Amino acid sequence: MTADGVQQAEQMDIHQIKRYLPNRFPFLLVDRVDSVLPGDQLLGLKNVTVNEPFFQGHFPQRAVMPGVLVVEALAQACGLLAFKTRETQPDQPQPSGNELFYLVGVDQAKFKRPVEPGEQLWLRVQLTRTVRGIWMFEGEGRVSDEIAGSANIRCTMRDL
Repeated sequence: MTADGVQQAEQMDIHQIKRYLPNRFPFLLVDRVDSVLPGDQLLGLKNVTVNEPFFQGHFPQRAVMPGVLVVEALAQACGLLAFKTRETQPDQPQPSGNELFYLVGVDQAKFKRPVEPGEQLWLRVQLTRTVRGIWMFEGEGRVSDEIAGSANIRCTMRDL
């Protein structure tokens, strides 16, 4: 927070991301966080490379990142935003390392363009509200200035 009360965005590298998400290669789909404003929004990045294992079979003649993995990348970004938001809430217990945010729903998933090797998938998620332990987000994945996919995502925290 700055002296004038404006909240500053935080960045996260891959080492910080791995402290929050249990996913590992080949299923960790957020490489970097350029900005996170707890309680509001997160902007992350997935570098899509030809070495991704799913490209061997989806599709061999023209590699395309599966839409469900675009949604999974958005869901992982939502999990990061939820964990960072909980840290800023003094009335909430702090994450103990034994908790996970689980995906509980995806609504209105839409795919506008394929995501191909060599592209950067920008992940923007916004916390819209929380109701009885369910966290609700709007997410959008973009390549350059084009929407690749979007979805409304719900998750909840559970102990391991």
